[in-house]
Amino acid sequence: MSIFGKIKDAIFGKKAQAQEAPTPQPTGNAWADAPVVEQKAVPVIDIESNLDAMPGADKLNWRTSIVDLMKLIGVDSDYAHRKELATEFGREDYSGSAEDNIWLHRRVMNELAANGGKVPAEFLD
Repeated sequence: MSIFGKIKDAIFGKKAQAQEAPTPQPTGNAWADAPVVEQKAVPVIDIESNLDAMPGADKLNWRTSIVDLMKLIGVDSDYAHRKELATEFGREDYSGSAEDNIWLHRRVMNELAANGGKVPAEFLD
């Protein structure tokens, strides 16, 4: 599993196993047998509330620090894992500098928002 996948699962919660729907039986009626397009409601996850509710959130600066964010959710925050995360986002020249870590934190927040997370505007580009 990707580092971002671990981050997303830790914040959003792991998805429940999908259950296979029963196969509808044809009735011979063209209208009744026509495929139905289902639109599923995508739940919006309040990222800030979820992270603030985690044990230790009051002691870590997860709002601006990628290291503290990863520590809070139980994902290894060492340089190698942060570099791997940056590489997942297409950044091959990650050095672990303060600027790189700020970029990485913002990128994670943007990706969480793109995947159904409600992220405060100040965390986004």
